[in-house]
Parts: sequence; structure tokens; C-alpha cells
Amino acid sequence: MNFRLESDSIGSKQVPMEAYYGVQTLRAAENFKITGLGMSMEFIKSLAEIKKAAAITNNEAGLLEKKIEEAIVKACDEIIDGKLQDQFIVDPIQGGAGTSMNMNANEVIANRAIEILGGKKGDYSIVHPNDHINYGQSTNDVIPTAGKMTALKLIPKAIVELSKLYDAFNEKSKEFDDVIKMGRTQMQDAVPIRLGQEFKAYSSVIRRDISRLEKAKEELKVVNMGGTAIGTGMNADIQYFNKIVPNISKISNIELKQSSDLVDATQNLDGFVVVSGVIKACAVNLSKIANDLRLMSSGPRTGFGEINLPSKQNGSSMMPGKVNPVIPEVISQVAFNIIGNDITITMAAEAGQLELNAFEPVIFYKLFQSIETLTNGVNTFVVNCVSGITANRERCKELVENSVGIITAICPHIGYKKAAEIAKIALNTKQSVRELILEEGLLGEKELNDILDIELMTKPGILAKELMVG
Repeated sequence: MNFRLESDSIGSKQVPMEAYYGVQTLRAAENFKITGLGMSMEFIKSLAEIKKAAAITNNEAGLLEKKIEEAIVKACDEIIDGKLQDQFIVDPIQGGAGTSMNMNANEVIANRAIEILGGKKGDYSIVHPNDHINYGQSTNDVIPTAGKMTALKLIPKAIVELSKLYDAFNEKSKEFDDVIKMGRTQMQDAVPIRLGQEFKAYSSVIRRDISRLEKAKEELKVVNMGGTAIGTGMNADIQYFNKIVPNISKISNIELKQSSDLVDATQNLDGFVVVSGVIKACAVNLSKIANDLRLMSSGPRTGFGEINLPSKQNGSSMMPGKVNPVIPEVISQVAFNIIGNDITITMAAEAGQLELNAFEPVIFYKLFQSIETLTNGVNTFVVNCVSGITANRERCKELVENSVGIITAICPHIGYKKAAEIAKIALNTKQSVRELILEEGLLGEKELNDILDIELMTKPGILAKELMVG
């Protein structure tokens, strides 16, 4: 392998001749062998969009030659199109508040621009990573802006999948609307409910999650570009300062606005905490639903057995015929991971000191992972589980009719104390509530049938009004 010699403030170092990255990127790759992973592709594209906007803005301000601007723009467009991704070699978790990420982009864009202008990689007299690509910028406004842009690109994909889940639960709520089952509180029999009502509740909570995510996007649209190192705008030309955010918005098709307090926007990362919290809340809701589905499908013969989940794969290497609820299980694991990521994001945001938070890299690593795993998890939840759920109607009806929980409907007619006595006897003797009420002559058969109309017990007030009229 051939090498070229590059220098920085630390000293000189050999860089592979064909590499588009430079000495600072190479040092970072050697220093931060942490996850073994690369930066998010969307994050890399966001960096390229910022650098493209900066070159255009600097040219408009008369600070960058047209030919250099054009070469930078062409190099950035190639990266935005997905090229040169293998040249971004720094680990997503790194020290330095993201300087390594920023310099990786600066060096790759500079060397590609040099090539476009007919030079050889490493000849920074033609296009310089700092003097041209990073002109008017700082890592401290570039990196958080790229992080917000990336999250704004990822969240809509999650919303698309959540919308599909919302629709799937809505469809099941209609399909199961006539299925009467036993409701349970604290894992004990409560009162009857329609299976469709349970699935409608699932759709409602998902709709709420979607609404929260839509609102959370607003937190990310305020950026600190133009603030440079600590939010004071040092080294940023006033024309550049005023135009950089509108130009980024135009290039990225993301509606961004410059913060009214750039010092605040540079110091504080609470917006990422808010967004992570919304994603966590969604993950918690999904895991709760997954738990419900596992319980209702348990058995299939010795558990609740009220619903059937699609069989997706063998459940045991030893027990023939066993099929496990693998999709709900993976949803819960996605949720556990997101909850852990949220703690990391919270602690990293809290750890900022004075004018800067040095821990943005781990925030972005965890936030992007949370959004992407949520998106992928919901996709498989819809396709491989929810859409194929069926109801065991007779089993649901059987459990209701044999339950003591229906005694609650009789309370207003015979009193709580007497109803409790009947419930206790039913539990001890295995007799049905209906049989005991009739045996003791507490209610007539017609009146009892009206009271124990199972479907009416899943609606408010209807039965009471009918009895009052009667």
C-alpha cells in the first residue's frame, strides 16, 4: 500500500494514498475503537448538506472562490447520493464533542474537491479541510445541527410504521367487536369487556404516541448554526450568519430555524432528552401491548387461550410442536434497549459543562439507534403479528360465563355485601353466580337475564335505564 504524509498539530502521519480521509480522521479511528460500528449514513448525509450550504453561503458572502465552491458542492452531492460512505471511518462514540466526525467530513470533502479540481489527494493548498470546508463553522454548531437533522429524517419513518400499527389495531377492533371476554385487573377476573374494545384501546395509545412524535419534531427544528464555538458567532461573517440556516433548509428540505439564543442552543441539549423521552414512552406502550398479547395467547390449552398469534418459527429445540410468541418478545426487547438508551441520553445531556456539552456523540448514537429499532420493531410487529391475530370466540365466552366477575353487575340490585357472599360461595363451590342467585331467590330469571346480558355489561348506563323504565 502506498502512503502520503500528512501533518497536523500533533505531528506527521502516513495516510493511505487512496484514502479521502486525512490525518485527523485517521488519528480518531485509532483512538476510538469503541463500538466497531460506523456513523449513521443519514448523519453523514446531513453533514454533507451542512457543508454544501456553508460553501454556497460563503460564496454568496464573497468569502469563497466560485470554482472552490462548485467543487465542494459537487463533492457534497456525491456524499448525499450515498457515495464515499466507506471513507467515514470514525466510531460513533468518541471524545472531543464530535470534532472527529466533523473533521472526517471536512477531510473527505476537501480531498474529493481537490480531485475534482485536478489535484492530488492531500494537496490542501488547493482545498483545505479547515480553511475552506469548515469556513465560518465550528464542530460545536455543525455536529448538533447534523444530529437534529438526522433525527428529523428518521422520525417520519417511525411515524409511518406506527400509523400502520394504528390501522392494524383499528381493523382488529372492528373484527373483534362482537367477541365478549373477561376483563382482568391485577391479573384477577374483573368485569366483561369486548375484545374489540381492548384492541381499540391499543390503537388509541398508538395514536397518542404518533401525536407526541409529531410535536417532538418541533424540538429539533431549532438549531445553533452560526453560533460557531460557544454561540457568540465568532469568525462567522454577518451575511453567512444570516443565510446559513435558510440555505441548509433549502438544501435538506427540512424546515429549520436559527435559535434566538445561540449560547443557550450551544450549551443545552434538553431537546434531545425530550425527544428520547417521547420515544421511550412509545416503547413502554408497545411493550405493555406485547405483554397483553402474550398473556391472551398463552397456552394454547393450559393458559388464557383467548387469541391466537401467527406461528412464525419453532419455539423449542427440545419440545416438539412448541411455538413461542417471538414477535411480542422482540418488541419488549426493543423497548428495554430504548429505555436504556434514554438513560444514557439523559445522563449525557446532564453532564454538559459551561458553554458546551462534550457528550453529543453518544447522544446521537443512542438516539438514532432508538428511532431505528423502534421503526424496525413496529414494522415486524404489524407484518408478523398483529395483522394475523385471530380470536378464540368460544373460549372467550366460556371464561366469561364461568367467571365470578359478573357478580359486579348484580351489586346494584342485591347490595355489595350480599353480592360478595355469593361470589365467595361461587369460588368455593365452583357453582355459577347465576345458579346461586336463582337458588336463593334473590332475583327472578328474566330480571337476572337482563342484568347479565353480557354485551350490555360492556356499555355504560344502558341496562340501568332499561331496568328503571321497567
